[in-house]
Amino acid sequence: MCIECDPGTIMKGVAWLRVDTQTILTIQSHVITKNHRIGVTHSEQKTWYLHIKEVKESDKGWYMCQINTDPMKSQVGYLDVVVSPDILDTRTSPDLIVDEGSNVSLHCSARGSPEPLITWKREDGQLIPQGLDNYVASANGPVLNISRVKREHMGPYLCIASNGVPPSISKRIMLVVQFPPTIWIEYQLVGAYDGQEVILECQCEAFPKSINYWTRDRGEIISHSK
Repeated sequence: MCIECDPGTIMKGVAWLRVDTQTILTIQSHVITKNHRIGVTHSEQKTWYLHIKEVKESDKGWYMCQINTDPMKSQVGYLDVVVSPDILDTRTSPDLIVDEGSNVSLHCSARGSPEPLITWKREDGQLIPQGLDNYVASANGPVLNISRVKREHMGPYLCIASNGVPPSISKRIMLVVQFPPTIWIEYQLVGAYDGQEVILECQCEAFPKSINYWTRDRGEIISHSK
């Protein structure tokens, strides 16, 4: 990266300074600062260039080209450093296990320059619940709130951070919803003649997975071997 200063005439005593810290970086062709990334060149002493290698975010700020005349002349320029997004794991939600019907808040924090925009999506492409009976393909903001979470909301959610500086970055957050067993029977009454083999079917849904067994009307547990 190079910052240009044009004094407009041949003269001595051209210096570069970091304005916010009042640090002298170069004087004429000599580098004063101990920062090995700083360099200076000139074109016939008419145009002076401040070079910064391997630019970092900390290099952002105002720089001054100062000309030692009477009176002293100076020019200032601002260096803006753009940085691609980085998600902060310590301030971002881990995988969550919650009970059905509870309220859930997923947090995602990212840094970068400009400040990243946070977008939420479901990895499986399903819609995201937002408010009462409202579903959206994506949601924006550092916090995703889900009220009265349901079992169908279970799955992986993606927190995506982008600020126009590639690449965008994402983190996968798994939302696990626990709920008690629910059973339903398609045929409540099954008829059969003596000696016929019958199949009784019972559908069950639960998380974690339930332990299922059959009993007779007197409470006797039926072994699977029978």
